Amino acid sequence: MKKLLFLTVTLVLCSSVFASADFFDTIQSVVSPDSKEGKIIAGASQMLAGSKDIDYKTERTIGEGLALEGLTRFGNPVKNDQLQQYVNLVGNALAANSKRPTIPYSFAVLDSPVQNAFAVPGGVIFVSRALFTVLENEAELAGVLAHEIGHVAAKHALKSTQRAQMIQGAGAITAASVGGEKGKKLADTVGNLQTMLFDKGLDKDMEFEADLAAMETVYRTGYDPAAFIKVLEKLQKLEATSKDKNGSWFSTHPPLAERIARLKAKLATYPDYSTQAHVDGRFQKYVKMK
Repeated sequence: MKKLLFLTVTLVLCSSVFASADFFDTIQSVVSPDSKEGKIIAGASQMLAGSKDIDYKTERTIGEGLALEGLTRFGNPVKNDQLQQYVNLVGNALAANSKRPTIPYSFAVLDSPVQNAFAVPGGVIFVSRALFTVLENEAELAGVLAHEIGHVAAKHALKSTQRAQMIQGAGAITAASVGGEKGKKLADTVGNLQTMLFDKGLDKDMEFEADLAAMETVYRTGYDPAAFIKVLEKLQKLEATSKDKNGSWFSTHPPLAERIARLKAKLATYPDYSTQAHVDGRFQKYVKMK
């Protein structure tokens, strides 16, 4: 029986033909969940769940829950309806030119002293008051918002969640197979990987992908893509004197120097970028309202 179960699980993991939740449920019904075989099957089931696509309704529900957590951590939206409407107008103009224009997007400026912007699954995007005050024109705001739109468009947060779920499932299988102290250490390693994924920011490649997507989206919307580089250069200067970097773009994003270098190289693909809009006056009007 045990040999048959091990063979079955191996086949399931290696073949998408048999990889279904119903199949795992059937197998689990005939083994003890506390047994070695049961733990391996449970881990395999979790890995399968982590490989599935999530529909938009579920994505938005996840995002709204995370948005509430974000408000708890970074503060409530700034009480200025005109400012919030302005940021939503700019944000939705960008979203219409992004790689995922068909879902609804929402934007808000949070009353937070931490220089940060973040997006949650489903299209909810926040920018902090502290980061907003670093900006000088609408093109710079567009760069920040477009970067976060890039994360939503590529479903980066969901992919990180699914990856962590698959890692956790693999850890459960390995821990059950190895057993003893070595198995515990492997399970602890899996936990550390999850901490890295959720508490220290997204994967570097995802951040670089969002940067490049931001350049393209900003350009297609009519803004100067070089403005986003200027934002990062300003943050680079602030980073040098910042004492508390927790929760900021400094702590959750790759080194700014590397991001700036990559974006400058990309800028060469937009030979007429200097003729694109900056929109200083309108932006300054809303900054004063803040």
